[in-house]
Amino acid sequence: FLAENDLLIESEMGVAITLDECEELAKEEGIDKWALAARFAHGMLPQVFRPDHPVFEVQFAREHRLTLEGLIEGLPLDVFTATDSLGWVYQFWQTKKKDEVNRSEVKIGADELPAVTQLFTEPYMVQFLLHNSLGAWWVSRHPDKTCPVDLAYLRWAEAGASAAGEFEGWPDKLSEFRLLDPCCGSGHFLVAAFLILVPMRMALERQNAAEVVDAVLRENLHGLELDQRCVAIAAFALALEAWRFPDAGGFRALPKLNLAWCGQPVAGKKEQWLALAEGDARLSAGMAALFETFRDAPILGSLIDPARSVSEDMLTAGFEELQPLLEKALREHGGEEEWKETAIAALGLAEATRLLSGHYHLVITNVPYLARGKQSDRLRKFAETHYPKAKNDLANVFLERCLEFSKDEGAGVTQIVMPQNWLFLASYKAQREHLLKSARWELLARLGEGGFDSAQAAGAFVILLTMSRSRPHIEHEMLGIDASTPRTAVGKSELLHNGAMLTVIQRDQFDNPDARISLTKLEALERLDEYADSFLGLGTG
Repeated sequence: FLAENDLLIESEMGVAITLDECEELAKEEGIDKWALAARFAHGMLPQVFRPDHPVFEVQFAREHRLTLEGLIEGLPLDVFTATDSLGWVYQFWQTKKKDEVNRSEVKIGADELPAVTQLFTEPYMVQFLLHNSLGAWWVSRHPDKTCPVDLAYLRWAEAGASAAGEFEGWPDKLSEFRLLDPCCGSGHFLVAAFLILVPMRMALERQNAAEVVDAVLRENLHGLELDQRCVAIAAFALALEAWRFPDAGGFRALPKLNLAWCGQPVAGKKEQWLALAEGDARLSAGMAALFETFRDAPILGSLIDPARSVSEDMLTAGFEELQPLLEKALREHGGEEEWKETAIAALGLAEATRLLSGHYHLVITNVPYLARGKQSDRLRKFAETHYPKAKNDLANVFLERCLEFSKDEGAGVTQIVMPQNWLFLASYKAQREHLLKSARWELLARLGEGGFDSAQAAGAFVILLTMSRSRPHIEHEMLGIDASTPRTAVGKSELLHNGAMLTVIQRDQFDNPDARISLTKLEALERLDEYADSFLGLGTG
C-alpha cells in the first residue's frame, strides 16, 4: 500500500522508493526485499510495522514465498489506491475464525467477539449517512456556498429542508465539531469523514491542505475499537489518507490520532489499584469499582462508561475525583506488552478512558450484531443490568450507548447501521416506546436483505437510522426511504439516491400495534392474532 502510493520512504535519503528499488537495495545488504521494506515502514509507523516481531523469525519455503509474491504483484493498482481495501482484507482474514466459532456453537465472549461480529460497512451506507449529517450541516449553515464535496446521497424533505434535520445544536465552526465511531473497525467511517471534513474546512478556514489535514485528525475524528489488530489498520488507513491527500505534503509526521484500543486487558492486580488511593476509604471504594469494570474491557470495549462505574456518595468518590488515579493505574498496571503492541499513535485504555468519558456531536457506526442467546454470561448480565430494554441484541445495546455518547439536548446525533427486526418484534416494544418518547427519529432507511455484498452478511436485514438526542415535539415528522425491494446493494444504493421520501408523525407510531415502527400509516384493519395463535413459529402450527 505504501509503495503503490509513492509513500514507502527510504530512511537515509528520506525519499519514496518502489519495491523494485527496494529489491536492489536488499540485494546489496543480502536480505529479503520485504524485510527491508518493513524496516522502512517501521520508521514511518513504528507500532504498526514491527519487523522485530517473533513471528518474522519463521521463514517461508522459497516456492511458497514466490507464490505469495506472485499473488501480491498480480493485484491491480486500484486495490492499493482504494480507501476500503484493507477493511475487506481484514474481514476475509477473519472468515475462517468466524466459521469455526459459529460451528462450535460456543457462547460468544472476549476471544470470539471480534471475529463473529465484525462486518465491513458498504461504501454506499457510509456515504448516505455522512451526506445526511455533515452534508446536511453544510447546506443549513452555508446555503449560499457550493459544497466542495459531492453530496450525492443528501435527501430533502418536502418543505425544502434536509431530510435528516437542520443540526441546530452543532457548532458553526468545524474546529469545534467532534465525531466518534465507537466500533471503528478498520476505520471506514473515519476515513470517509476525513475526506469530507478536510475539503469543507479548507473552503471555510482558508488554510492550506497540510494545516487542515492535521487539524481534522487532531480535533474532529475519534475512534474506539475492541479488536487490537483493527486499531492498527484504522491508524494506518487514516495515516495513508493524510499522506496522500492532494497538496498536503506527502509523508510527514502527523499529530497523535484520537484512536484507542478499548479492549486492552488490565494486567495489574486489584491491590495495586487500591494502593493508589493511599488509604482513603472513598477513593479505595471507587478504584475497586473501576477495577471490576475495566477488568471486563476485552468483552465490553466501548460499552464501558467510566463515570457510570462509580456512584458518588458518602462512601464512594466520584469519577472526576478518581480520574487521575484511574489514568495512573492504567499506565502503571495496564499490561506493558499489550501497551507496546497498540501504542500506534493511539494509546491503550488510558487514552480510551478519555474517549469513553467524552460526548460528541456525531456518533456514527456499524454496530456488532449478536443475539442474546449467543452471548457469554458476562455480556448477557451486563446488558440486563445496564440496558434492560435493549438486552435482546448487542446491536440494540450499542444504540443506547451511542445515544449516551451524544451531546445533550439537540446537539448530539447518532447514525447507525443495525438490524431491522427490532422495529416490529414484540420483545423490543419497551425500547421502541422509550426511544419514541426520549429521542427524535430523523431519518430511517430500510434496506432489508441484500444490503451487503459480502457473503458474511447473508441473512442480515438492516436499517440506516439517524436519531437526535432530544425530546420530539408533538408534531415531529420522521422521514424515511423504503429500499427493501431490490435484492442487491446496487439497487438499494440507487433507491437511497432517488427513492420516494416517506413522512410519518413520530407520535403516531404509538398507535401502531406494540408501537411498531412503520414508514406508512397502518390502517385500522383486523389483525390475524385476533383469530389464530401459532405456537411453532415456522413449524406446522
